[in-house]
Amino acid sequence: MGTHKSRCGSLQIWPRKRAEKFIPSVNWSAVEGEKGLLGFIAYKVGMSSALVKDLTADSMTKDKKVIIPVSVVEIPSMKIYSVRMYKNSLCVGEIVLNADKELRRVIKIGKEAKVGKIEELDKKHGQFDDLKVIVYSLVKNTSIKKTPDIAEVGLGGKLEDKIDFVKQHANKEIHCSETLKKSQLVDVRGLSRGKGLEGPVKRFGIGLKAHKSEKGRRRPGSLGPWHPHHVTFRAPQAGQLGMQVRTAYNNKIVEVGKINEKNINPKSGWMNFGNIQTEYALIRGSIPGVCRRQLLLTAPLRRNRASDKKTYEFIKLQN
Repeated sequence: MGTHKSRCGSLQIWPRKRAEKFIPSVNWSAVEGEKGLLGFIAYKVGMSSALVKDLTADSMTKDKKVIIPVSVVEIPSMKIYSVRMYKNSLCVGEIVLNADKELRRVIKIGKEAKVGKIEELDKKHGQFDDLKVIVYSLVKNTSIKKTPDIAEVGLGGKLEDKIDFVKQHANKEIHCSETLKKSQLVDVRGLSRGKGLEGPVKRFGIGLKAHKSEKGRRRPGSLGPWHPHHVTFRAPQAGQLGMQVRTAYNNKIVEVGKINEKNINPKSGWMNFGNIQTEYALIRGSIPGVCRRQLLLTAPLRRNRASDKKTYEFIKLQN
């Protein structure tokens, strides 16, 4: 009698198709954080091992040096492109603050986009109850590419705090040190590694049929009953695997720094990436995506106590 294994692919995220854009959208109303930006665009460098001193209370390795796996991300500075005004969760207006020639040429901004003034927010005060900013990364300062990535990011604090933040950072660079702090928890959102068309064995984990089975071993034994006449979406079939939005929750930031202050680049550079040239962060554990993949680091959506109380003192990378 052959082995039997039911389908084990999750239907939580459906349909399983390629994502439409590299940086996923976020429900910022559900993300709580301090004043300022609630998210930051980053780029995955790779993984390494870090030698740290464990300062976690009640830990079995407290005050001892341990080696933990870390993911390295490069975080170039960002600029605000525009400000969006929301009323009852609906966008009621937008003010473009920065549309330089380089941004128009690379991102293909419409010619009708005219640069406004930040003073327009005061004139429209009372017509909106929330503010969000459209930011773009200055990725030209890195060795990855020249095309900036653009995303909508929420702001923390009261409405007056959000207006003050926009006024202070209009036409100025925003560095990750203003948003990300050491020992902070972040959610990492990005696209998983794309694997293209895959069969049901790898895509859903069904078992192989006996070697004398009819019409192939690596396919389901049945697509369903005669009635209903159609095949349900629950039947495991071949299709797209990977290149889909995934989120890693409650990741601890071990270190945040600038490459000109503390150089963590290996002598031969990072594999499939090169050298870090701007700011970086070391995040405990693994995160979705391949090297050079765009990521969105956000404030934690559902904070975990066990992850929150972990504290490490970074010593060096084990390159």
